[in-house]
Amino acid sequence: MPRRVVITGVGALTPLGLNVDDTWKNLIKGKSGTGPLRATDPTPFRSKVSAEVHGFDPSKYLTPKQVKKTDIFVQYVIAGTAMAIEDGKMDLSKEDRTRVGAIMGSGIGGIHTIEEQHRLLIERGPDRLSPYFIPMLIANMAPGYTSIHFGLKGPNSCVCTACASGTHAVGDAFRIIQRGEAEIMFSGGSEACITPLGFGGFDAMRALSQNNDEAESASRPFDKTRDGFVIGEGCGILMLEELEHALKRNAKIYCEIVGYGMTADACHITAPDPEGAGATQCMIRAMKDAGLRPEDVTYINAHGTSTPLNDKIETIAIKRAFTEPVARKVMISSTKSMTGHLLGAGGAIESIFCALVIKEGIIPPTINYKHPDPDCDLDYVPNEARRVDVKVALSNSLGFGGHNATLCFKKIKP
Repeated sequence: MPRRVVITGVGALTPLGLNVDDTWKNLIKGKSGTGPLRATDPTPFRSKVSAEVHGFDPSKYLTPKQVKKTDIFVQYVIAGTAMAIEDGKMDLSKEDRTRVGAIMGSGIGGIHTIEEQHRLLIERGPDRLSPYFIPMLIANMAPGYTSIHFGLKGPNSCVCTACASGTHAVGDAFRIIQRGEAEIMFSGGSEACITPLGFGGFDAMRALSQNNDEAESASRPFDKTRDGFVIGEGCGILMLEELEHALKRNAKIYCEIVGYGMTADACHITAPDPEGAGATQCMIRAMKDAGLRPEDVTYINAHGTSTPLNDKIETIAIKRAFTEPVARKVMISSTKSMTGHLLGAGGAIESIFCALVIKEGIIPPTINYKHPDPDCDLDYVPNEARRVDVKVALSNSLGFGGHNATLCFKKIKP
C-alpha cells in the first residue's frame, strides 16, 4: 500500500510578498501584484505590464561569493527552501540525509545569466565569459544547488515542462515518498525571466496582456475582456513528508497530498486541445488516484492564465471532468489574477495556496472579474474571498507543449 504524504512546511517569494504569510494575506485581500513593467525598459514592447518580486535580498540566504555564482532563479529556490525548513521546524542534522531529496521545476532557467554573458561575449570577447556561465544557467541547478547548500543526498531531479513544471515537481516528489524512496522531499518551482529577451519572446508571441493603462487589473482570468497573461516571477517551495515521519516529530501538517494526474494534449506547441481532452483526463486521473469522486471536491485552483483560449478550454475541461450539475457547484479561482503567471513556479505556489485554503478555510478570489463570458460560466469566486470549509482541493497546471498536471489535496483528520 502506498505511503501517505503530507505537507509540513512552505516557503515562497511572489509579487505579493517576500514570504508565505505576506503573500497569503494580500491574496485573501484581493490585492493585485501586477503593475507597470519596471525590470526592463518597456519602450520596445507591445505589453508593458508585469508581476515582479520587489525587495528580495539574496544576501540573507547566501554569501556574496555564492550570490555571484548563482542565477536569480536559483537564489529564489534557496530562499524558499530555507523558509520551508524554518516553517516546518525541520532539524536536518537529525535526519538521514540519504532519505531527504529535492525536485525543482523551472520553465526557463537562468535567462538573466544568458543575457549578461552574451553581452560580455559581444562587447568584450570569449575570454571574459564567466567559468560559471553554464552551471548558472542550466535549470537543474535549482535542485542541484539546493542539495549542495542543505546537504540533501536523496533523490534529486529537475522538471522542465513549461508552466506545468512546478506541479509536476511536487507530484513527482509525492510519488517518490509514496514508493518509500525518501522520507522528506523539498519540491516546487522557480522563475526569474522578466528580462529583455524573456519578456520580448512572450511579447512577440502576443501572449501577454496589452492592458497597459490598467496594469493593476490587466490579469483578468475568465473575464470576457481578457487579452493575455501577465508574466510573473518568484518561487514556491513545499516540504513534503511521509505521514508517520511527520507524526513522530509532532510536525505541523497543512494537508495531505492524495492524488496526482498527468497527461499530454498531443495537439499544438502552445495552444490547448480545443476539446480540453488532455486537461479533462488529467483531473479525472488525479481524482481516481486519490480515490475520490467529483462530488468530493470543493475547490479548484485553476490554471486560469487570462488568455482567451486557456480560460475557455479549462472551463470546458472542468465541465467534462466533473459533469453537470457538479461542475456548477465546485468553487474555482485563478490566483494568477493577483500573482500574474509565474510560469514554471506557478503550479508550486498554487499548491501552497491549496494547502492554505484547506488549513485556513478561506478561498481566494478571482479579482478583476467584471464582464461575464458566456464561454466561462462557472463559479469563479469573483472579486471577494469566501469562507468555506474545504476538505478537498485540486490544482491545475497546463503548459506549452501540451503538458497537463493536476494535484489533489485533502484535509487530514487530527
